[in-house]
Amino acid sequence: MNLSRLQSADDLTELRDVSVDEVVAAAIESQSIAAGAAGISIVRGGVRGAYVRGDVQVLTEAIGNLVANAVAYSPPGAQVGVGVKADESVVEIAVTDRGIGIPESEQQRVFERFYRADQARSRRTGGTGLGLSIVKHAVQRHGGEVELWSRPGRGSTFTVRLSAIEPPENTPIKGTRRTKPKKQKSKKKAVRDGVRTKGDLS
Repeated sequence: MNLSRLQSADDLTELRDVSVDEVVAAAIESQSIAAGAAGISIVRGGVRGAYVRGDVQVLTEAIGNLVANAVAYSPPGAQVGVGVKADESVVEIAVTDRGIGIPESEQQRVFERFYRADQARSRRTGGTGLGLSIVKHAVQRHGGEVELWSRPGRGSTFTVRLSAIEPPENTPIKGTRRTKPKKQKSKKKAVRDGVRTKGDLS
């Protein structure tokens, strides 16, 4: 049902300014029980304070699916990383595992419905085989893209790229290089510093 909704021609209706921190935290939390049961730690890194325009539920499900896959295809005791990079135009959310990896010949197919990179493992872990297809369509509906890097035996990294927006006013910005605009000097301060303002010209 979720996939059919994303593939429909209707526009997303619950659009708002979305905190990437909120999305990532919720996605990690949704997989915390499964990760704990497998002895896998999920580590969040990168910048904070990034924002995108979108549907928070759809984006959380998409990132949650990537984290779920990373946990499912990682060996016990491994670490899954969720990293965020951002500049003035793009936000990148990367989910990395050190699992079995995906052969290059199969990488273009992993976003197809019901496709499984490892049939035996998929039968053990369950699931519908729709997770990555949902990710692809969710990101595309937000005007973004998802990229895969993988090597057999070395693991995989799925990177979601979305258009960045300015954080809402009065929102603290942490871990980014964005700077607040400098306040203009008052007339009295400007005169004291030897700067002549329009009102001082005679």
